[in-house]
Amino acid sequence: MIKRYLSDFNMDKIRKRFYDVVIVGTGIAGLYTALNLSHKYRVLLITKDRIEENNSNLAQGGIAACIKSEDDKKSHVEDTLRAGDYYNDSEAVKILVNEAPENINKLVEIGTRFDRDRVGNLMVTREGGHSQRRILHSKDQTGKEIIRSLTEEIKRRDNIELVEDVFAIDILTLGEKSIGIIVKDRCQKYGVIAKATVLACGGVGQVYMNTTNSMIATGDGIAMAYRAGAEIIDMEFVQFHPTAFYSKKDRKRFLISEAVRGEGAVLRNSKGKAFMEEYHELKDLAPRHIVSKAILSEMKKEKTENVYLDITHINEEFIKNRFPYIYKECLNRGIDITKEYIPVCPVQHYIMGGIKTDYRGRTSIENLYACGEAASLGVHGANRLASNSLLDGVVFGRRVAKDINENIEYGNNYDFKLIYEENREKLELNLENTKDIIRNTMNNYAFVFRRGEELNKAYKIIKEILEKLYRIREDSIEYYECTNIATAAYLIVDSALKRKETLGSHIMFSDLEVEPFD
Repeated sequence: MIKRYLSDFNMDKIRKRFYDVVIVGTGIAGLYTALNLSHKYRVLLITKDRIEENNSNLAQGGIAACIKSEDDKKSHVEDTLRAGDYYNDSEAVKILVNEAPENINKLVEIGTRFDRDRVGNLMVTREGGHSQRRILHSKDQTGKEIIRSLTEEIKRRDNIELVEDVFAIDILTLGEKSIGIIVKDRCQKYGVIAKATVLACGGVGQVYMNTTNSMIATGDGIAMAYRAGAEIIDMEFVQFHPTAFYSKKDRKRFLISEAVRGEGAVLRNSKGKAFMEEYHELKDLAPRHIVSKAILSEMKKEKTENVYLDITHINEEFIKNRFPYIYKECLNRGIDITKEYIPVCPVQHYIMGGIKTDYRGRTSIENLYACGEAASLGVHGANRLASNSLLDGVVFGRRVAKDINENIEYGNNYDFKLIYEENREKLELNLENTKDIIRNTMNNYAFVFRRGEELNKAYKIIKEILEKLYRIREDSIEYYECTNIATAAYLIVDSALKRKETLGSHIMFSDLEVEPFD
């Protein structure tokens, strides 16, 4: 069923550009990887939109790191394992936690401005699933601040070329070895030939009808790697953030950071009752899949489309100073969070599965690396702990760079021929409508609560769509994105069908049980 390449090309006829390393994606993982590469390499860093258009830039809460106590490292490891339902790779978790402080120090050296107290000490907060306060932040726009500092440093590097508005279509391979990527800009399609290729192109948010993700999160990296033959794992583990601002008109939902609950906010149902103590001992700071499940259960009982987040009991000036962005954005949506409850509900947020890598970011294809949300080495298990995602991007992005520095040659020694041409039909298909069908299917049949019968329905619908898309001959970014969305959806549903039991964010219900949520 897999289509090897989405686009026809002849490397003897199309334009080619040559680099030592090409990195796809300008989130924290892509930028930080580039900055840790040796200056001897000629590096191309590409993004399909603007450099700041990515999920990292949207990250509000912060970055988890044990900077105040060595003893806290053990509890950070345990909190990560517990949130991941102990499905995590324990060695990967230890690497994540132990290498956090040195990477935080490097971010500070680069110029990242984390919040500090009056005497200059880094301030930390707490989020869901964490037993201690260990999350560094920059007000409520931590991701934006990190991206700012990394981008400024990238622009100072003579060996790094940053190109925006370039879409990566597919990974070029010879046998089991990556030799670069085929891309398309506004004018033409061309080949980028590189000794090492790094996929740091984010998640799959646009697979679902509602998401906190950027509109460009269409699963491109995972889909490209899948077509190239790389191993893809754990795609059933999709995280749904419990507190996105409820809105009927917006597909991209505004995230209400978990840090709001970390500072004392309480979830309430439509009757104003605080309910999380009925579901978990950590109450409002339980792991995300627990909170999402509890919210959906309350919505079903109350027959409502949302619940509420209440922070009105916290000092007004503290709220405005600690969460200025959230305060402003909610006010723009008609809610003064210092006086009114915030309407919230769960939406798609993150994927724990993806391109399988080892601890150095190597995939199953030689010279192809992956890091960030597109990659999966088991560090997050079956459900990611809050504020471990930015940390994942820096820790394993740096490890990718280290492996490239130690093992990849630099300079010109390219010699190959590669031609891919295939007859395909001109099939009439409305791509926007096709994407909506995929999203509705995933929302209806592969959301928080799942049943075998409904996953089978989703599988048939998505598989048929993907087969139609593979038969099309069309050179457009809209087509490539639609096919990547369908591919990611197919991989999620296929993996979900294979895992019969509930584990972490994958919550299965027997076909004999009453549907838990309509």
